[in-house]
Amino acid sequence: MGDISYDFRGKKALITGASRGLGRTIALAFVEAGCSIGATGRDEIELHNLSDQVRRNGGACETYPAELSSAEECIAMAKHLLRTLGRVDILVNNAGLSFLETVLDLDIDHWDTTLNVNLRAPVLISKVIAESMIERKSGVIINVSSNASIAGIEEHAAYCASKFALNGVTKVMAVEWGKYNIRVNAVAPTIVLTELGRRVWGDPEKGDPIKERIPLHRFAQPEEIAKVVLFLASDGASMINGEVIVVDGGGNAQLY
Repeated sequence: MGDISYDFRGKKALITGASRGLGRTIALAFVEAGCSIGATGRDEIELHNLSDQVRRNGGACETYPAELSSAEECIAMAKHLLRTLGRVDILVNNAGLSFLETVLDLDIDHWDTTLNVNLRAPVLISKVIAESMIERKSGVIINVSSNASIAGIEEHAAYCASKFALNGVTKVMAVEWGKYNIRVNAVAPTIVLTELGRRVWGDPEKGDPIKERIPLHRFAQPEEIAKVVLFLASDGASMINGEVIVVDGGGNAQLY
């Protein structure tokens, strides 16, 4: 990501879901821009690898593995990384998951897990971090939503519900915390070609019909989403608050 020109030297960011995929790309983008990071995820080995990679390149990285479907672990993680980092200037709620099933086949445990990770976790983590941001009257929170937050997608009932709600919570946070100079926005990407994205959507038979409905006729690269996150965290976005930035190649721009 050598063309990133943002300067976050002296800043500290906490990124969830950072052990792999989009979260890892976002975490490394902040490090490249000079930011110290706190990283959490379920994969302790990958978090350790991330920390080693950052430190080999002269950066600073604190890690804390956590299962974000647990309210207790969300709170413990946020408090631990806040304490070890000293403060959090930027919070990126990236962690998320989905189970593919129709409404008729809905598994209640899958529903609960999806809403706990995709919606409750960002709220609980933001609550902990925002309390310290309020004291300093400064901070940025970015929630990673989805284009599934603006339209229904087959076999994504719980996922769509969680992301629609996350957009709403983003706006509430922006309204409640704006007076403390805390900006809260969301990024809503289309399919992102992480390792998992390529595995699921790399088959032309499955992916091509979706790309045909996107005016740019392709999916997003992780770096493209990370650049939007960095922009929203930067001073260049100092008047952007309570917005959902859709990054989908124009897929939402057309009715049919």
